Amino acid sequence: MPDLLLELFSEEIPARMQARACADLKKLVTEGLVAAGITYQDAAAFATPRRLCLSVSGVLALAPDQREERKGPRVDAPEQAIAGFLRGAGVAREDLQVRDDKKGQVYVAIIEKPGRAAAEVVAEVVEATLRNFPWPKSMRWGTGSLRWVRPLHSILCLLHDEVGAHVVPVTLDDIPCGDTTEGHRFMGTGRFSVTSFEDYTAKLKREKVILNADERADHIWIEAHNMAFAQGLEVVEDKGLLAEVAGLVEWPVVLMGDIADDFMGLPPEVLQTSMREHQKFFSVRNPKTGRIEKFVTVANRETVDNGAAILAGNQKVLFARLSDAKFFWENDLRTIGSIGMTGMAKSLENVTFHNKLGSQAERVERIAALATEIAPLVGAKPELAAEAARIAKADLASEMVYEFPELQGIMGRYYAKAAGHDDGVPEACEEHYSPLGPTDDVPTAPISVAVALADKIDTLTGFWAIDEKPTGSKDPFALRRAALGVIRLVLDNEVRVELIQNLNLGILVNREAIADQNSKGQGMTAVDTDPKWAVEDLLSFFHDRLKVHLRDQGIRHDIIDACLAMPGNDDLVLLVNRATALSDFLKTDDGENLLQGFKRANNILAAEEKKDGVSYEGTPELRFAEGPSEKALFAALDTAENLIGPAIKAEDFAAAMSAMADLRTPIDGFFTDVQVNTDAQITRRNRLCLLNRIRDVMDRVAKFSLIEG
Repeated sequence: MPDLLLELFSEEIPARMQARACADLKKLVTEGLVAAGITYQDAAAFATPRRLCLSVSGVLALAPDQREERKGPRVDAPEQAIAGFLRGAGVAREDLQVRDDKKGQVYVAIIEKPGRAAAEVVAEVVEATLRNFPWPKSMRWGTGSLRWVRPLHSILCLLHDEVGAHVVPVTLDDIPCGDTTEGHRFMGTGRFSVTSFEDYTAKLKREKVILNADERADHIWIEAHNMAFAQGLEVVEDKGLLAEVAGLVEWPVVLMGDIADDFMGLPPEVLQTSMREHQKFFSVRNPKTGRIEKFVTVANRETVDNGAAILAGNQKVLFARLSDAKFFWENDLRTIGSIGMTGMAKSLENVTFHNKLGSQAERVERIAALATEIAPLVGAKPELAAEAARIAKADLASEMVYEFPELQGIMGRYYAKAAGHDDGVPEACEEHYSPLGPTDDVPTAPISVAVALADKIDTLTGFWAIDEKPTGSKDPFALRRAALGVIRLVLDNEVRVELIQNLNLGILVNREAIADQNSKGQGMTAVDTDPKWAVEDLLSFFHDRLKVHLRDQGIRHDIIDACLAMPGNDDLVLLVNRATALSDFLKTDDGENLLQGFKRANNILAAEEKKDGVSYEGTPELRFAEGPSEKALFAALDTAENLIGPAIKAEDFAAAMSAMADLRTPIDGFFTDVQVNTDAQITRRNRLCLLNRIRDVMDRVAKFSLIEG
């Protein structure tokens, strides 16, 4: 079976588009081949700045014959319907067969297509792929109609096997197609022909092109690491930048340069951000001091001076960029020296947070009020939490954060320290934004936790107060992320906080902000959001986020529902402890069998209550019990009830589960030896009440009827 080699040679493809383009090329071509009956063994796609490549091995040389039976209209259908069916099937009237159907006799067309050679199919599939390629942005050039991300210069398309290679002629505007390509833009020797994928990759490497992006990235990282290690330094890891730089070069040449002493006083994060965003440089750090002392850049060619001229040019541009950063830094420090962080934060009065919720300064006051209430719950001093909350957003008014928004919080920490704040306040300025995602670290310092919770709760309650909730996949204000942030802050720090109380406070504070906006002639025309509804709806939103969070930890949604139905479901730590213990219990044999016993008792009880039209919630009496199995169940329920109550009160869910586990044997024995629906009505009623007691005792731990089993 032959192998397919396809290369699309063009002007430079943006690095951010290359990985997706590889996946799309592989998907479109292979799916097109399979749809036409051409199967294959394996496929791999590659990208460099100037080319997309696809290698497909084990391609079927000839597609099998295809036979399709297509059912048409009834034989007595209108002529127009029959004629339309003939056109669609591509057959003549006399070629139709008549068959019996449940609706009468119908026409059936037998469509037979002979198998086609792989070359013919490949040519069609490649042309269709190029015509419909899903680039995020594309352009037309010249006189052709093809839209591509950058001008496409040539197509290399081969089917090759042990006999030899054959060009697959792809006809696409006036773009040449053959068995040739080019190497490096500057170091290559011109066009050359290839005969296979192995020949192609080998010749590309001789022409100073590394085809595999992972190989280019590995080369960059190893060279940079070795250069830094030789000088007692380390390269700051940046996987995103590494992938981007690997997409900018075909032949990476790693160079290390110096940073002028003028900039050594800048915070390391400023240096790193400026070099990454503006120059695509890697930062090189002194592990002893933590300072960024050098940089690594990656050139796309080898030079006779070993990159000296390239480094000199880069250092000149870097000097100008870092001079700007130094100016911002020093100017911000002068501002803080004269008016402090509180004075810098005052300018947030002129920054609108949301037209219905007031300015950033007004929001800061709401966060401070919430942080003051939350602080005792997390072991923080209320006055320090309020202090941190009032300056946490001050750096948004700084020149540095205006230039580099990704440094918000980080600069807040530096500026707060420069202004003389301490006792965890500077750290809270940085950490209150966290966690930003499921893999981000969660703050643990009490003041940081208090301000982080207040910040996120204010965001959520504010938008709930104006009825701006996420809908479907749309979440413009990142409210799902904020809710998950609250959940992780609470759970990771084991914060015993009643959410309803704090959500109520947040809603009320935000309603006052809305009313204030209305009094100024801004915002909503009326404050018409019901606070009770908003709190209940927001708590439900938290529970939905919690389900997603716990599902990733292996706890089923029905188990969470069973625990959500219990009192105190706004205490997330209590809720998760209950759900975790229940999940672990149900994974045991005792738990699984006890659940089945509960289901049996609940089903019998529900059916009989429906049939009789009465509730069997009365207290069963031991004097009506018959036989040892029934009496044993009475005794076991008494024991379990006496143990479960104190265990739940003490939040010892493991003990509660252990007490429930002891019910398994007596419940099994009861159903084995006792007939519930006996003819004796007094006995029957007593036994149904006993089943209700099983439900009542077990429901003190969780709502077992909500567990699917």
